Amino acid sequence: MEFRRIDFSKFSSVKIGGVFDVQILHANSDFNGIVIGGANNILISPNPPKLGILSDEFNFIRLNGDLLTIGAACKSAKIYNFAKRENIAGFEFLRNIPGTLGGLITMNAGLAGFEISNNLINVKTNFGIFDKKDLNFSYRKSEIKGVILEAAFKILRGFDTVLSDEIFAKRKNQPKHATFGSVFKNPKGDFAGRLIEAAGLKGFQIGAAKFSEIHANFLINTGGATFTDAIDLINLAKKKVFEKFGVKLECEVKIL
Repeated sequence: MEFRRIDFSKFSSVKIGGVFDVQILHANSDFNGIVIGGANNILISPNPPKLGILSDEFNFIRLNGDLLTIGAACKSAKIYNFAKRENIAGFEFLRNIPGTLGGLITMNAGLAGFEISNNLINVKTNFGIFDKKDLNFSYRKSEIKGVILEAAFKILRGFDTVLSDEIFAKRKNQPKHATFGSVFKNPKGDFAGRLIEAAGLKGFQIGAAKFSEIHANFLINTGGATFTDAIDLINLAKKKVFEKFGVKLECEVKIL
């Protein structure tokens, strides 16, 4: 087995976590753990489970007729630029969003009515190939077993530059600090950010972890935040929102 030593206080988007050995995964790797992708939507605890990261052999995009196949290690920026260049619709929402395809599919990433699963045909994992209908995609969720290796999409022509610009304009107003983006999923019919703000926690800080004053559902690292800082702030938001509104906030960030 091959390993890579990763300092998550530098590697993860929220800049929180210790130094751990992460298994580099190849097509024939035997692995039973959590794939970290680009570490954009995870919070690493002091005692995480077994961690893995895909090798560069899964960083590819192949165009074959009406079929687009993308490796799970491929970054969202690469996918977006390819789709724009090749005039392929359905990937406009990836503009300026972090992550790799594996993570995007796992959480069914999306924005403004668009989701990564919209034009998906199937997903290949270390357990086999699974059709979209068998993966039970829903809001920020999927039921994919095993390690995602690649995915196939149907091609719809007509990249929408106007839509891309609109999405980019929305994201320009998001916090610029180290963050994993949205902490919580939006409850049905409401917004997590609104609930956190209404509970009096917008701008609230524990240690160096803080709910952004720009968007209350963004937890930001103001410098040197620890796992304890972040988890205490997350748990406080859950408690306050439930006490005030009776709503149980569900984490979008994966706590490992």
